[in-house]
Amino acid sequence: MSMAASDVAGAPGTALPGAAVPRTALTADDLARVEARLADTDELLATVYPGDDGSRQPVHTVYVPADTFTPELPAAWGRAAEESVTADGGFEALAVRIGVDPALAARIAPRVREKLAREPIEDVRLDFEDGYGDRGDETEDADAVRAAEQVAAAVAAGVAPPFIGIRFKCFEAPTRARGIRTLDLFIGALVAQSGPAGLPDGLVLTLPKVTTVAQVEAMVDVVTALERAHGLPDGRLRFEVQVETPQLILGSGGTSPVAQLAVAAPGRISALHYGTYDYSASLQIAARYQSMEHPVADLAKEVMQLAVAGTGIRLSDGSTNILPLGDRTEEAWRLHARLVRRSLERGFYQGWDLHAHQLPTRYLATYAFFREGYPEASARLRNYLERTPGAVLDEPATARALADFVLRGVECGAVGEAEIVADIGIDRRALTLLAHPKLAATAAND
Repeated sequence: MSMAASDVAGAPGTALPGAAVPRTALTADDLARVEARLADTDELLATVYPGDDGSRQPVHTVYVPADTFTPELPAAWGRAAEESVTADGGFEALAVRIGVDPALAARIAPRVREKLAREPIEDVRLDFEDGYGDRGDETEDADAVRAAEQVAAAVAAGVAPPFIGIRFKCFEAPTRARGIRTLDLFIGALVAQSGPAGLPDGLVLTLPKVTTVAQVEAMVDVVTALERAHGLPDGRLRFEVQVETPQLILGSGGTSPVAQLAVAAPGRISALHYGTYDYSASLQIAARYQSMEHPVADLAKEVMQLAVAGTGIRLSDGSTNILPLGDRTEEAWRLHARLVRRSLERGFYQGWDLHAHQLPTRYLATYAFFREGYPEASARLRNYLERTPGAVLDEPATARALADFVLRGVECGAVGEAEIVADIGIDRRALTLLAHPKLAATAAND
């Protein structure tokens, strides 16, 4: 007697005699309909929500007028930062004054001093926008070319920060052509100096005062054209978006344009940076009360955080313009350290620094944050990896978060690589793969 298709092993509701095949009801056609229905979702998750790529994120961005940058600037900032603290009691004393436990202050002070000597600036942006102003086309043309030459010289000499680039003028009508021209000249001069394959690995371009999705789409058109003109690989030129206008948080149609950016420019946007003062002023907040911790700032940043979750787009908080100078030095150090800590606790691992004297509190507050959390995080990771029973039962998602926390501490210098080997039992590469498991899958497929 012939067998019907439904009698074949694996068909719904049947099994061959003597075979322990689970009974199922769904057919291949049922599953095919599910696959077809979710094809667009799969594509969206793969292209718009790929997750973090596991690369390093700087803890800050330093903005300087474009015409002031030289290869010597980072070291000069590091010296100025150290001198400002040395003249005021030293790093350990400053750490205690900004609220760090004395025992921890003694541990992080040497690390911060070493950081300022080795890598005082992690990310620098040569500013052609608010920090530069309108100096006429001839002057800005020359400064754009000179900026590229200085960046290339710093990279060649091995003294450039790990991340470096420019902020050009925004794409609003009055400044659009000037901003695009400056970007064009800078990239062209940089390629001429370094060659298409010699662009800095940490090259960063910043698009300010974004109001609409269309401006970001226009930026994609510009960088695509520049890649084509200079023989650069597709996608080589990525950029940051500065969130400085309320229209990007809540658009005229009642939607949130910032949530549409990852879809409009998949793979192109590296980060969203909150602009403290432009955003606050747009909402008519009095100058005295404009701050990274004003309620309007928190609302905007929470929307930003939701908008980029899972996309791999990083976040940066803004700046404080109360600088550690003169009679306000102590007040400004305390304020800056508190705001840095506040941002870190809220998942903003990067912020802006506007003066060399802000570097000490940037690193003291950041190092204290990671050192305080490291003992618990490292112990829980070791228990997770060794399947050791404990008071806390961590799931894979929590283990990834713990690993990401420790990895950030290692990348900025707060935690040593030897420590993670001793305390967790894995090296930096394994820690990175634990924090970003998709990297392991990608490597296995290559």
